[in-house]
Formats: sequence, C-alpha cells, structure tokens
Amino acid sequence: MTTDSQPSVQIDTSRAHPARVYDWLLGGKDNYPVDEAVGERLPPEARDGARQNREFMHRAAAWLAAQGTDQFLDIGTGIPTEPNLHQVVQKVVPSAKVVYADNDPIVLRHAEALLISSPEGATDYIQADVREPEAIVRHARRVLDFDRPIALSLIALMHFITDEQDAHGIVRALVDTLPSGSHLILSHASSDLFPELSDQVVAEYAKGGIRLAFRPRPEVERFFDGLDPVAPGLVTATEWAPSSPAAEAEPSGIYAGVARVR
Repeated sequence: MTTDSQPSVQIDTSRAHPARVYDWLLGGKDNYPVDEAVGERLPPEARDGARQNREFMHRAAAWLAAQGTDQFLDIGTGIPTEPNLHQVVQKVVPSAKVVYADNDPIVLRHAEALLISSPEGATDYIQADVREPEAIVRHARRVLDFDRPIALSLIALMHFITDEQDAHGIVRALVDTLPSGSHLILSHASSDLFPELSDQVVAEYAKGGIRLAFRPRPEVERFFDGLDPVAPGLVTATEWAPSSPAAEAEPSGIYAGVARVR
C-alpha cells in the first residue's frame, strides 16, 4: 500500500464515530465503549443492515471487476473488515488499483497495517472527509487514471451527510470528475421502507452525537441523476444482483444501486 505523509490526529474516544459503530455492528473489536453504547441501543435490524450493506458492496464490486473495471475509489471505507474491497476486486483483476478514503484516524492506522496490495495491483489510503471531494480526487489522481473508467463506491455513507451539507451536490461533484464508462456504487438507509424503525435508529445515533439523514426513495434516486442504471436499478440491498433482483431476498431497509456514467 502507498500512503502520503498525513498529519497525526488524536483519536477522540469520548465521542462515537460512524466507522467504529459500524465496526461494532459487524462484530468487530476496533471500537470504544462510546461506540458500543450507541450500537447496543440500536434495534437488531441495524446489524442486519450493516451486513447487507457489506454483502451488496462485495457483489457490486466483484461484478464490476468481472466487467473489466480495474480502478476503484471507495469513500467512507470504514475499519477494514475482510474481505475488503481491494481483496474482492484484486481476486478478479490482480492488477486493480484501489484508493480508500475515510475521516476517522483509527481507520488510517488499521489501513496501514492491513490494506496490503496484491503484487500486481495497488492500494492507497487518504484520511479525508467526503465533504472535501476536491481533496479526495486530488489525492486519488496520484494513483488512479481519470482518463479511464473508475468505480466510485459510496456504501452506507451519504445518510451521514445532511441536506444542509449538500449531500447530492457532493456526489455530483465526485461523479463529474469521472470519465465515461465509470460507475457509481451507492447504498443508503431509507426513511420510507420501515419508517418507525428508521426513526428509532436516527434517534439513537443522535444520542451519541451522530446526525443521520435517512431518505425516501425519490431522494436516493437523485444521487443517480444523469446516470444509466445497471439492472435491476435501485432496489433494496438484498435484492441487488447483476441483471435481475435476487429471488426471495430477506427484508432490508437499505436502498442500493449501481449506475454507469455516460
């Protein structure tokens, strides 16, 4: 893995962080009591949602790699949980290049230790916030060729960005840097599939100081404006499978989709 010298940032263990709560929901151990406290207050379905997000990412990334995509930009990486995106895609395309970005310093520490490239490929990491798309793209250009297709992965990320922070504008700014033939992979918690459950999750995260912006289907669809959806289009995370929805998928409160940049 290649990394630039990045400023040392003190890990704040007094406040919950989305990446560490997500790690707890996935059964990881790289979190603190403050993160566990948030996770324990969440309904059991929250763990299902974290797993479903992860499984969707695996399917979508593997499918794109099988189609020949060999460059990936994964923002909101989270604490490494195997298999990581680079392991999924480099298993299909050993020469694939992957750039990760996350704003939690603990993720950087684990990335330095665990995100090891394949002999042919490359894996890089930047500590940055999705609300700074220009900084992320500037760094990514050092590893990825923006004249060739890139898969932009935003898994369970944009529901942490409120409308006041211009969530849709951020995604548009990132997508606008991608050449034709690139793809957007996105999953997002819904506010309309299981509204009472969604309200409970939002309230419990808020107690931990984390703002959430779960959105209804039309608002999630807006993230894909101007792009060509890959079948089956925008569906729940458990329904998404290349070309057609999965049969008898388990219930999910997560919207997920993949779309191609024209």
